[in-house]
Amino acid sequence: MIDFSNKSLIKLKQEDKSKGIAAVKELLIDGENVIDSYVSMRDRVVFTNKRIISVNVQGLTGKKVDYTSIPYSRIQAYSVETAGFFDLDAELDLFLSGLGKIRFELRGSSNIVALCKAISEYIL
Repeated sequence: MIDFSNKSLIKLKQEDKSKGIAAVKELLIDGENVIDSYVSMRDRVVFTNKRIISVNVQGLTGKKVDYTSIPYSRIQAYSVETAGFFDLDAELDLFLSGLGKIRFELRGSSNIVALCKAISEYIL
């Protein structure tokens, strides 16, 4: 899902955390908790208290899955644009050490402010 040559994830919709937990439970370490989860078609991005995990379901059957893990320690800065009256989507740009910028486009119903507050707690 995170294609480092494209670096943009489009139209992610906030989902129940339990679905994010189910998608990454085998990857979680002791003391790691899911704080938020977003889905786009079959793919998702899961924010934990330690990292961001991208889950890219591949192939027709969906049995092949690509996981990309980005520890918060790699985030140098972030930028957020909240949803507006006409533009109902929010954008979250993460600037990663050694990787450049990744953009998440979140549907307007997402609580982008709470997500950014959590990210700030983990990177500062």
